[in-house]
Amino acid sequence: MKRIKIEKVTLNIGTGKPGDELEKAVRLLNKITNHQPVKTGAKKRIPTWGLRPGLEIGTKVTIRGKEAEELLKNLLKAKNNKLSRSNFDDLGNFAFGIHEYLDIPGVKYDPSIGIIGLEVAITLIRPGYSIKIRRVKRRTIGTKHRIKKDEAIDYMIKEFGISIMEKEE
Repeated sequence: MKRIKIEKVTLNIGTGKPGDELEKAVRLLNKITNHQPVKTGAKKRIPTWGLRPGLEIGTKVTIRGKEAEELLKNLLKAKNNKLSRSNFDDLGNFAFGIHEYLDIPGVKYDPSIGIIGLEVAITLIRPGYSIKIRRVKRRTIGTKHRIKKDEAIDYMIKEFGISIMEKEE
């Protein structure tokens, strides 16, 4: 029951405004994952930035299963298999950014998209985590069963061969 595995890998691009940039971001995520991304809307109204609730300003795609592991291996190569301890949160999940999609192996430059960066968020789970999302008799995960930061780091070192940097480069 203590075995850790990857639940999902989420790729996210926030453009901050609708229009051509958002469409380029959608095409890029489709190109990287071969899945159709969804557009995300603003939650708050910020008049100085021209934002209102529901205005589509970003896009994301979620990948699960074996495909997520293969994608993660590819995305970690863009970071030279190096992450910082600050990339990991206290619940064992972690995230990192890729400045240019050209760093990802196997992804070619597309002049119609230009140069865009993206965020990668990885959610880790253990068997038994489904009790927090089930419909009937939901429960919280016990503190002893939660994934700690050090456990997540050890898992990533053992399974994906990453190295942990002391300070972020």
